[in-house]
Amino acid sequence: MENPASGPLVPNGALQSQIDLRFVTQLTKSTYAIILAGGRGTRLENLTDWRAKPAVPFAGKFRIIDFTLSNCVNSGIRRIGVATQYKSQSLIRHIQSGWSFLDGRLQEFIDLLPAQQQVHESWYRGTADAVFQNLDLLRRYRSEYVLILSGDHVYKMDYGKMLAHHVQSGADMTVACHEVPIGEAGSFGIMGTDADGRITSFQEKPANPTPMPDRPDQALASMGIYVFNAKFLFEQLIKDADTASSSHDFGHDIIPSLIGRYRLSAHRFADSWVGRKEAAYWRDVGTIDAYWEANIDLTNVVPHLDLYDQEWPIWTYQEQLPPAKFVFDEDDRRGIAVDSLVSGGCIISGATVRRSLLFSNVRIEAQANVEDSVILPSVEIGRGAIIRRAIIDRACRIPEGLAIGLNADEDRRRFRVTRKGITLVTPEMLGQRIHQLR
Repeated sequence: MENPASGPLVPNGALQSQIDLRFVTQLTKSTYAIILAGGRGTRLENLTDWRAKPAVPFAGKFRIIDFTLSNCVNSGIRRIGVATQYKSQSLIRHIQSGWSFLDGRLQEFIDLLPAQQQVHESWYRGTADAVFQNLDLLRRYRSEYVLILSGDHVYKMDYGKMLAHHVQSGADMTVACHEVPIGEAGSFGIMGTDADGRITSFQEKPANPTPMPDRPDQALASMGIYVFNAKFLFEQLIKDADTASSSHDFGHDIIPSLIGRYRLSAHRFADSWVGRKEAAYWRDVGTIDAYWEANIDLTNVVPHLDLYDQEWPIWTYQEQLPPAKFVFDEDDRRGIAVDSLVSGGCIISGATVRRSLLFSNVRIEAQANVEDSVILPSVEIGRGAIIRRAIIDRACRIPEGLAIGLNADEDRRRFRVTRKGITLVTPEMLGQRIHQLR
């Protein structure tokens, strides 16, 4: 039965003073979160040849999915499902290794939900279908609310505040939204809202995005974060599954079908962002350039994303490694790193590192020079090699004396060079086959 979209929704700002901690705790305990983590992330090109986008390493020691999972745990949501599909082995191994601390005796857990063809003989056909195929599991937990999340964005957010907004506004569904420049808006679902925060229109990745009425240079973008009343969600998923013409996607199909017929509320990210309020941070690191920029930003004195916030920690698999080591202090070989993040197990042996991010177990030999680069785990950089504005994928062995990032035309013959001049290097590009299929 439809719920007419009548009666005002309470604006976000009016909710914040009403939020009671006990009320929020009750809501988070009544919520099951499902993280959609099955996508490849094709715009990351060769970085996702052998891993799903949520499993891509980020910020020196994490995986991208760690940010969404940490938001859940820190918000008090500890019943979580992770829907996997594309090349999910490293993602599954990471979750099993790093996220086993939840206590099943207290009804805390992470369910791994690979596409199992339980409903029909096909894999997940869209974001809505991925949830629909796990409907039996969702019903079994009898949660009042279902929080649907993407596993491939980097941000810190208190989902409890979004849940409180959802309940206090009387919405059937709430969508988290963030202001983005109009020139970038074509990559997102763009929403229109009224003065009460009700969603009045929704365009999925429009060619000509509609700007915000009071800010013509900005558009209101969906973050791919949804709160549903559980029973309402089940009804809509079943209806969508029975619609032959549907692509079974929340943005393309579910949300547009609900506008004007049900109560849909927009939740402003700035009201639940964890960090400095003047700089709400949310990144879709979906391209090589965006991935490089987000990682390199962490080398700044005051980066936009605070990884040192002890009140909202980012959890991950903590590999047991020795401390980073810097050796040799001679004129022609001095082991130093300046304005850089260097992870455990790294050895900088008479080499120079500037404005770079080194993941675990990186070895850099004498007289090598690394600048403005992201070096993923277990990379070895040979003596005298030069690396500039590059991403070096896991387990690469950079030969002695090789120069990367100095000559774009030369790099294009062997590697991947982006529009902004970032060079991506993978083991296969170097002729190093670490994935043996035959």
